Amino acid sequence: MNAIKNHTWSFSTIGGIKRVNLETGADLLALNSLDQKLWTALSCPVEGLEIDPKTLALIDTDDDGKIRAPEVMAAVAWILSLLKNPDELLKQADTLALDALNDSDEAQYLLLSAKLVLKNIGKEDALSISSLDTADLEMVFANTAFNGDGIITLTSADTDSLKSLVQTIINLFGASQDRSGQEGIGLPQIESFYAALTAFQNWQTQAQNGGQTILPFGAHTAAAYAAYQALCDKIEDYFLRCKLANFDQDSLSALNLSSSRVEEISAANLLAKINDISNYPLSKIGFEPTLKLSQNLNPAWETAVANFLAEVVTKIFPGKTEISLQDWEHIKALFEPYQIWLAAKEGEVVEGLSAAEIEFALLPDTRLALETLIAKDVALTAEAEGMILVDKLLRFHKDLFGLLRNFVTFYDFYAPDQKAIFQVGTLFIDQRSCDLCIKVNDMDRHNAMASLSGLYLLYCDCVSKSTGESMTIVAALTNGDIDNLIEGRKAVFYDRKGNDYDATVVKIIENPISIRQAFWTPYRRVARFIETQVNKFASDQDGKIEQSSSSKVSDMAATAETHAGNALADAEPEKAATPSAFDIGKFVGIFAAIGLAIAAIGTLLSSLVSGFLALPYWKMPLALAGILLLISGPSMIIAWLKLRKRNLAPVLDANGWAINAKATVNISFGDTLTHLAEIPKDASVNYKDPFKKKGMPFWIRFLIGFIAGVIIYQVMKHYGIFGL
Repeated sequence: MNAIKNHTWSFSTIGGIKRVNLETGADLLALNSLDQKLWTALSCPVEGLEIDPKTLALIDTDDDGKIRAPEVMAAVAWILSLLKNPDELLKQADTLALDALNDSDEAQYLLLSAKLVLKNIGKEDALSISSLDTADLEMVFANTAFNGDGIITLTSADTDSLKSLVQTIINLFGASQDRSGQEGIGLPQIESFYAALTAFQNWQTQAQNGGQTILPFGAHTAAAYAAYQALCDKIEDYFLRCKLANFDQDSLSALNLSSSRVEEISAANLLAKINDISNYPLSKIGFEPTLKLSQNLNPAWETAVANFLAEVVTKIFPGKTEISLQDWEHIKALFEPYQIWLAAKEGEVVEGLSAAEIEFALLPDTRLALETLIAKDVALTAEAEGMILVDKLLRFHKDLFGLLRNFVTFYDFYAPDQKAIFQVGTLFIDQRSCDLCIKVNDMDRHNAMASLSGLYLLYCDCVSKSTGESMTIVAALTNGDIDNLIEGRKAVFYDRKGNDYDATVVKIIENPISIRQAFWTPYRRVARFIETQVNKFASDQDGKIEQSSSSKVSDMAATAETHAGNALADAEPEKAATPSAFDIGKFVGIFAAIGLAIAAIGTLLSSLVSGFLALPYWKMPLALAGILLLISGPSMIIAWLKLRKRNLAPVLDANGWAINAKATVNISFGDTLTHLAEIPKDASVNYKDPFKKKGMPFWIRFLIGFIAGVIIYQVMKHYGIFGL
C-alpha cells in the first residue's frame, strides 16, 4: 500500500491537545504520511493491554515485547492491501465476508486458504469467516495427516510397521509438536535415528571382524567379561596384599583379617553385616601369590568367584581351580581389546531395539518411506501458511483499528462510555469506583516517574481467589475525599472480564484530588495537628503518672520491708507522714503568665469581634468570605494549578509506553473517571437512625436560643445595627 500524499486531515482538541481524527478508510490509507510528531504514542508494551495478546504478538514483528509506530504502519498497510474497501477495518468486527477480499494475488491466496479452513471445520458452504474459526489452529489442523510443518505423526504413517517405527523414534529422540497438536517427528529426528543406527551397526561389525581378539569367548564374551568385572578389583587387592607380605613378612598378620574385626560383628546377625564382610580380603593372604577359587574364600564373594571360575578360568585353564599372579595378568590381557572396544561404543541409544526392529529400519525402502511422508507434508507448507495468515488477517480486522484509536490518538480514553486499552478494570474503595486502573509492569520505573503525573495514585496488590492470578495495579483517584485512604486499606478490583480480586493498598502518591477537598485541607491540617498534640500530651502525662505511681509503689514496698520488724514490735500504729503544704509562691509566676496570655487572647478576640461588629451589615459576609479565602485560598490556588496540569503520560511511560503528547486529566474529565456513591433518585430513605445520639430536651434548646437572641439584640442595639 502506497501512502496517499496531500491527504486532508481533520483534528480535534481532546484533553488540551490537538489530536488527529481517524474516521475513514482514506485516513488509514494515508497513515504512513502522517507526521509522527502528531501521534499520541510512538511505542507501547505488548503486555498489560486489553487487546488479544496474540494480535499484539503478530504486530510485534521483531518480538521485542514492544509495538512501535513502524510496526503499526506495516500492519495497517498489509491488511488494507487485501481489502476492497478500507472502511471495512473501521468496523472492528469478528466476522469478515469472503467477498471483502480484493483481487490481488495475496488476497486470492488467502481466500483459498480461508475456504480450506472452513472446510476443515465443517463449514464448507459459509460465505464469511470468523476470528473464532481460526482462534484454535490446532482444531483447524486436528484432522489433517499433513499440514505443511514438516512433521509427521502416527496419523501420517500408512502402515502399522511405519507407525511403530515413528513411535520408536519419538521414544528415543523426543517428539516435535505438530500443528494438529499431536506428537510427531521431523527430518532432524529421522537423521539422528539413522546416524545412531549406522554407528551402532558399524561398532558391532568391528567386533565381528576382530574375531577372538575382541571377542575371546565368542558369543559368551559379554557374560565372561561381566564375571571378570565383578571380581577384578577384589582379585587385584588380593595379589597386591600378597606382594606386600613378601615385601615385609612381618606385615602378614596385618594384611589378613584381624580377629578384632570379626569380634565387632560376631554378636549381630551376620546376614545383616554382609556388606561389612565383603570388605574383608577375598581369601587368606600368604607369601605364595596364588588364589584358590574353590576353598578358603570370603563367604560374601563365593557366588561371584564360582561364576568367574565357570565363565572364565575353566575356559582358559581347563581343570584349574586356582590362579597365579601370572594367570591373572594373562586374563587381564585377554579382556583388554574387549574393554577398548566397549569404550568406543557408538549409537548406544538404539541398543535396546530388537533384531527385528533393526532389520526393518535398515531396509532400503523404510527410510525412503519416512522421508517421502516428510516431503508430502512439506508440499502443503504454502497451504498451511495461508491458514495461519488467515488467522492474522482476522485478528487484524478485529483489533487493529482499536489499537490505532489508543496509539495514534487517545480517542477511547477521552470518549464517553469507552475505555482505553490500558484501563484494565475498576477499583472499588471508600464508597467510590475508580475506572482509571492500569496494570503495573515495572514498579521501579513507577517509583521514579509516576509522581510527576500530578495524580493522586493508589498502588494495589491484587489476588484472585478463583484463579490464583495476581497483579499490581495503579488506580488514579480524581474525585472525593482522602481522609480514610491509608496503606494497608482493603478494596475490591474487577477486571474487564468481571473477575474479582482482593486488593490491598501498598503505596500512595498524594496529590490534590479536587478544589473542594483543597478548601478544607488547612482546617484538616490544624485539626490533625491539635489531635496529634493532644494525643502526645495525654500520652506523656499517662507515662509520667504510670512512672510516678510505679516509683512510689516501689519506694513504699522498700520502706515497708525495711521497717517490718519495728512495725511488728511497736503496738501503736505508725502515724502517716504529713503531706507537705502547697507552696503557692512557687506557682505565682506560672499563674501570672497564664493570666497574661489569656488576657492577650481575650483582647485580640475582643478587638476582632468589635471590629467585625463595627462593619456595616452588608460588609460582614464579605469579611467572613475574606477570612475563609485568606485561610483556604493558597491551598485552593495550588490545587487548581496542579489539577489543570494532571498528566497521565508519566504513568504510562513508567509502564513501558513512549507517549508523544500530553494525556491531560483536567477537573471535569477527572470527575468522569472516579464515581462517588449516590443513592438512586427514586429510592426511599428512612432518616430515623435508632443509634443516633439523642439531643437535649426542647425546653433547654429553647432557653439557649432565647438567651442568645437577647444577647444578639442587645449588641445590635448598642452598635445601631439595622437602625436599632
